Amino acid sequence: MLSHTSYLHANSDVWVTFVHGAGGSSTIWYKQLKAFKEHFNVLLLDLRGHGNSKSTLKEAFKDHYTFDAITDDIVEVIDHKRIEKSHFVGISLGTILIRNLAERYPERVESMIMGGAIMKLNFKSQLLMGMGIICKSIIPYLWLYRFFAFIMLPHRNHRESRLLFVREAKKLYRQEFIKWFKLTSEINPLLRLFRSADIKIPTLYVMGGEDYLFLPSIKKVVQNHSMSSLVMIEYCGHVVNVEQPLLFNNIVIGYLNNVTR
Repeated sequence: MLSHTSYLHANSDVWVTFVHGAGGSSTIWYKQLKAFKEHFNVLLLDLRGHGNSKSTLKEAFKDHYTFDAITDDIVEVIDHKRIEKSHFVGISLGTILIRNLAERYPERVESMIMGGAIMKLNFKSQLLMGMGIICKSIIPYLWLYRFFAFIMLPHRNHRESRLLFVREAKKLYRQEFIKWFKLTSEINPLLRLFRSADIKIPTLYVMGGEDYLFLPSIKKVVQNHSMSSLVMIEYCGHVVNVEQPLLFNNIVIGYLNNVTR
């Protein structure tokens, strides 16, 4: 089972589950934890191979990763905690997992908060992925990760989140990184499904105004999905919860309180 930590609220039965992105860990939510604990029950988890959910070296070479398998890891944790339904807050690739969970287990999802959401890979993104697939066997994976982090988070005000993700990525085995990277082979058909299917679950996209790779597609998704809305944070990049934590927290907590009511 994934490593996880829960925080119980004395007077609330509402759960919020946080799902980090590839190369991160539950530590990326350190600027959210105190604020959210004041309002909700909170569940933090580390995806397989990340944080404290470390595979043994032997397992790291054996396991095959799919989005469905990783989604089921999350469901296993919420089943273990006897959480019937939760709000889910994700960042980057974590938003894909949350959307996949909502597709497969809609009765478990109260709402989705999608920070730095990925709903389409544009030409530039796909070019980067193609380069990564070609180079992953010959270039040290941390070089690749640093390069991708710089492309997604190029500005000076993105530096903190860029360094945070590179620091977390250093904790991955090389084979673990490659298996996560191979997930890109199944990402396009999955994202096409997500864009076309209006899932009818309250969804808030919180995007940085400088998230050039992914923001344009999110604007189109929100226009076509009836229960979706978008809040854009100016002068902010892909990792909105790290770059603008106070604003992110206020926006999301306000939204969750409204949905709960």
